[in-house]
Parts: sequence; structure tokens; C-alpha cells
Amino acid sequence: MNVDLHVLTSSTWQVGVLPGTGATLAFGRVDTGAGPVDVLRPTPVAALRRPEATASYPLIPWSNRIGEGLLRFGGRRWQLRRNSDDGTASHGTVLDYRWEVVTRRDDLIELTLTSADLIGVNFPWRFAAGITYRVDGAALAVDTWVSNEDGEPFPAGLGHHPYFMRHLRAGDGVARLQVPAAVGYDLVGAMATGPAVPVAPRIDFRAPRPVGDRAVDDCLTGFGADGARATITYDELELDLVCDPVYSHLVVYVPRGRAYFAVEPVTHVNGAHALLEDGVPGTGLVVLEPGERLAAGFSLQAGPTGRRGSSR
Repeated sequence: MNVDLHVLTSSTWQVGVLPGTGATLAFGRVDTGAGPVDVLRPTPVAALRRPEATASYPLIPWSNRIGEGLLRFGGRRWQLRRNSDDGTASHGTVLDYRWEVVTRRDDLIELTLTSADLIGVNFPWRFAAGITYRVDGAALAVDTWVSNEDGEPFPAGLGHHPYFMRHLRAGDGVARLQVPAAVGYDLVGAMATGPAVPVAPRIDFRAPRPVGDRAVDDCLTGFGADGARATITYDELELDLVCDPVYSHLVVYVPRGRAYFAVEPVTHVNGAHALLEDGVPGTGLVVLEPGERLAAGFSLQAGPTGRRGSSR
């Protein structure tokens, strides 16, 4: 299969980038000293043209879902194409397109996309977007932006959907997850019904706990001014997810019976457009004026398990 694959390398990371498959990642591998291991779900060769089968994909200009594809803003309504099995408009509208490579080095790739150049964009306003993937020693950094290229304001958000492996090697223990979030959301159909509430025990990851087989698909927030963060711990490796303050939310998705789970940095809660229109505060959705840009970054820092000793 002839696929445009760019591999970034550092002393720790190997990351495969797919500009033609929605600016997604094909894989993310970390060298533990005993050879590279996949920390992100590797994409099967036959699925390299299927964005939602990849290791990680961007969510622009919204993340998660818009209920029934009905986008409400400023007293108006737009019916978006419902592209998910649950009848929602899901995961933004940039995954179906080839992104332009602006800069390419061994450790970095910069990609851009302009909606006015495309056909069938599932969003009523013109926008531009950019992503930079960079590896530097033990860090994989991802910087993302979206800008309003239209003549009127619109609601915008962004995020990324990385899938992490439950086990790094056969016979290893299951990954442990820590998310220092004190509040989350009551969800119906995976979308928030109102403001954030104290986190339920079922989704309380403030103390590290194993990623079990119980299904989780929830949105957490309340991280404070430093932005969302999480730690994933394996037998021989820790990954610290560290986000800019604009990433005020994390979606945690643990499907039953799968070899992977997701911890998704996002700027807003699931179903934020309806909540914003109904006057619910704290959704994280941003209204961009013409010419304005929303930008956010996060990094995955890899290191040996227990590197912080008993201070954690």
C-alpha cells in the first residue's frame, strides 16, 4: 500500500505521521532500553487510510459529539452530517482530508489545512488549522491551532484522541492511570447534561488505579490553572500527559475487551455547543471572532517507572 508516512525520531521516541490520513499518527513507540515498544495503539497496515483506526487523531473544530448533528449557536441552527453510529456529528471535520506538509525535519513535522480549499466540510464556517508534531529526547509534543477565516464569529474547540496500550509486553501488568480531576459530568448518550459535578467513584482516578475491564467513557475537568494532566504507569515505563491551560478537559475512554484505552486532551466538554447555547458555564468552548485563533499544546513525557520515588 502506497501511504505517505513520515517517521519522527529522537533518542526515546519513534512517531509515524500520516498527513494524507487526516494528520493522524500511525504509531508512537518508546525505547525503554530493551528495544522500542508501542505505547500508542499501532495502526494495522490495511487501516492506514482509515483515520479512526489510527494511533491518534486530531479533533477540529470540535471534539467528541454534537447531539443529532444539530449545531445551535446565536439563536440559529445548522444540521450537520451525522457521521457516527449513535446519530451524532462526531470528532470534528478534518479527518477526511489530506493536510499540507509545511515543514519537515527528522524530529518535527508541521501540517496545515484550510477548509475553503476543500469539498464537503461538515461545518458551516470557514476555518484554517495547523498541527506540529515534535519529538525531543523523552518528549512527544503536539501543538494545534484553529483560526476563524469567516466573516462572523463561531464556536470552536479542539482536541486529540490518542489510544494507549493496556500492556506494553505480553505478560506485563495492566496500565495504571492517574487523573487529578475532582469533577466530571453527568452524561446521557456520552454528552453532558449540565455543569460539572463532583467526580463519581466509578471515574475517580485521583489515586492511581489499574485500567480495568469496566467500561468508561467520561469527561473530567477541574484541573486548575495549569491545564489537564494524567499519568499512565506500566511495569517499566511512565508517561506523563501535560497540557496547556486551554486543554481544560480530559475524556477517558476504556472499552471492554480491547487492548487499548484513550486519554484525550480536549478544550471542551462533550456536547458543549448545546450547553453554551443554553447558557451553561464552564463548557470550555471558545467563540472565535473573525481572524482570531485558538491554540493549545500538550506533551507526552516518557521515563522509567518510579522516577519520582514516593513523592507521587
